[in-house]
Amino acid sequence: MSYPTSSVSRRNLLSMAVVGGAGLALTSSESAQAAGHGHDKSLTLTVLGTTDLHGNVLNWDYFKNAEYDDATHNDIGAAKCATLIKAMREERGADTCITLDAGDTIQGTPLAYYYAKIDPITQGSKHPMAAAMNEIGYDAAALGNHEFNYGMDLLRAFERQLHHPLLGANALDWKTGRPAFKPYVIKTVKVRGHKPVRVGIVGLVTPGVAIWDKANVDGKVKFNGIVEQAKIVVPQVKRAGADIVIVSCHSGADTSSSYGDALPYPENASTLLAEQVPGIDAILVGHAHKEIPQRFVANKQTGKQVLLSEPYYWGMRVTVMDLKLTKVRGKWQVTSSAATLLNANTAPEDKRVAALIRPAHEKVLTYVNGVVGTSKAAMSAATSRYEDTPAIDFINYVQADAVKQAIAGTADAATPVLSIAAPFNKDAAIPAGNVTVRDVAGLYIYDNTLLGITFTGAQVKAYLEKSVEYFKQVSGAGPFTPDQLTNAVTPTAPNGTPDYNYDIMGGLDAALTYDIDVSVPAGARIRNLAYDGKPVGATDPFVIAINNYRQSGGGGFPGVTDAEVVYNRQVEIRQLLIDWVTAKKEIDPATFSTVDWRLVSGSTPIVING
Repeated sequence: MSYPTSSVSRRNLLSMAVVGGAGLALTSSESAQAAGHGHDKSLTLTVLGTTDLHGNVLNWDYFKNAEYDDATHNDIGAAKCATLIKAMREERGADTCITLDAGDTIQGTPLAYYYAKIDPITQGSKHPMAAAMNEIGYDAAALGNHEFNYGMDLLRAFERQLHHPLLGANALDWKTGRPAFKPYVIKTVKVRGHKPVRVGIVGLVTPGVAIWDKANVDGKVKFNGIVEQAKIVVPQVKRAGADIVIVSCHSGADTSSSYGDALPYPENASTLLAEQVPGIDAILVGHAHKEIPQRFVANKQTGKQVLLSEPYYWGMRVTVMDLKLTKVRGKWQVTSSAATLLNANTAPEDKRVAALIRPAHEKVLTYVNGVVGTSKAAMSAATSRYEDTPAIDFINYVQADAVKQAIAGTADAATPVLSIAAPFNKDAAIPAGNVTVRDVAGLYIYDNTLLGITFTGAQVKAYLEKSVEYFKQVSGAGPFTPDQLTNAVTPTAPNGTPDYNYDIMGGLDAALTYDIDVSVPAGARIRNLAYDGKPVGATDPFVIAINNYRQSGGGGFPGVTDAEVVYNRQVEIRQLLIDWVTAKKEIDPATFSTVDWRLVSGSTPIVING
């Protein structure tokens, strides 16, 4: 598919791309008129927005080594966003369009990892995300929390490579309390026959960075609350001459409180920002990976309706916010606004962006298919849903080890660490001998991040009882086929419990052992639960390495959402496994794998013919 060049083809592309909100309001001629060519007192300013690109430029899945696809056939990447953005500029008029990003740009794919760790931009290479964003021509971008994952030196190098400012009004110098990054920028939009419109653009980031990336920011950067800092900065922007104020905010719209909150500041504060800080006209929302075409929030002080929009993640959508500006007593004001989202799967990749990134892309393809270590024995996940395997033990070992290292020196340092992992991918296999990045990534096919929570022995048992609802109740010890035992139908899983909702728990410094009696109904199946050879007591303390999906309530496991969180650096588990192999160079299953759980009928082991 070629890039649309005529107004008709552009219009067709944009009409096909609309996925929600107010729709596309103006034709090219209407846009030109509103921009001041023949209209005295009004114009429409268009804000184009992306967020949470997470290192995605091309529509490519590096772990599958194939074009990206998902269940709803989304496409991803800045190159597809570029086509939509450039088409919108032609449609609206480039002089009345502002392009923003709401953060989380330099982490999330092997492409991003490669230029942080393998050929780091701190040593002279050019970051492909910077190259792509410069070609697209952003006016400003907000910091995201993942911008800090690789340390301040790399973030500063990325900042220097950008042609647009990287905004973070609430990221403050540790010692002086002054802005560590540019807090805002004012863009001038010229209007024929009128005083220019001065557009203030403010960037804010979720203050959870202070906890998630404590190791990288302590002593360097501290984070004020989003609302608290906006109350300081927005009036500054107004005093500096801004007619209108747009915020690019890396913080979700649906207010929540989690361990990520640098108390008393909420992690997701975009709605609070709209409600509590006067003077804001629109907010480009990021961080939550949600799709919000258009939402209005009333400011509690002025009653003004503030427009919010969040364009999903990875470049799947582009936000289009249309702000109608009218001269009131000689000053430009937003008198109405609307937003919609454009779907990237309707657009081809922009040829210029794709060509710029192709050399970096090819390097990374070589990397992900390259050898990062070796394994002394093959590890297959094929049977992991019904028997203890080294493949799942490996995931649990790496997760638990990461949490144990992180809590060293804290009050929980001596607490035994357990870990949970599910058999996500039956086809996953680590070969004996050479191991590639893609081999390791196949063990963990989701983008989950790692947390550590506190549990009692009673909670460990209750968690496992929930997990083993996955198994069907049977009589006798078999032999059974795997399908006769697994994927049980339950009230919450009428089509059968999926493999990813069966969690296997393991210990780190000592074994957690247990039997699963599938001859009895769910709820009383965990037998002989022991840690280090001793029965687990109801009040025994444990720290559990758990993924963010599970900790946030995914799967309905008991105790997790209310448990104290003692570790959350938002480290992606898949990358954690890759980093472990890269650092250790060798996987030796004998060092972490033992048979710690089994299926039984009464006290007799179940026989399975796989």
